[in-house]
Amino acid sequence: MDLNDIHYILFNMHIFYSVAIGIWASITAARNESISGGFWGAVAISAVLAGIVTLVGVIMTLQGLHPQRIVIYYLYMAFLIVIMPGLFTMLRGRDDRSAAIAFAILAFFNATTSLSMLQRGIVGPWIA
Repeated sequence: MDLNDIHYILFNMHIFYSVAIGIWASITAARNESISGGFWGAVAISAVLAGIVTLVGVIMTLQGLHPQRIVIYYLYMAFLIVIMPGLFTMLRGRDDRSAAIAFAILAFFNATTSLSMLQRGIVGPWIA
C-alpha cells in the first residue's frame, strides 16, 4: 500500500466522518438538545483528520507527486481544515438548536464538497 492509497482512504474517511457529524448534529437539533462535549470533540477530530489528509498530500508533493490541479487541492483542503472550527468561533461556542442546525448544514456541505473533489479528480491520482 503506497501513500496514494493511504491518502485516498483517509480522504474517503473524511467524507464519511462529515456525514456522521451531520447526522449527529441533525438528531441533536431535532431533539432540541444542546450540543454535547463529545460533539465538540468530533468537530475537532474532523479538522485534525483533514489536516492529516493534507499532511499526506504535502509528503507526496515533496516526493515529486501531484494531482492534476494541485493549487485547487490545497485551497480546498485549507477550507476543510478551518471551516468547522471557524463556525464554532463565529457562533462563539453556542450549543443551542440553531447552532446544531448550522453544524449539520456545514457537515453535509463538507461531505458534498469532498465528494465533488473526488468526482472532478482534484484529489488524485497523484502522479510524477
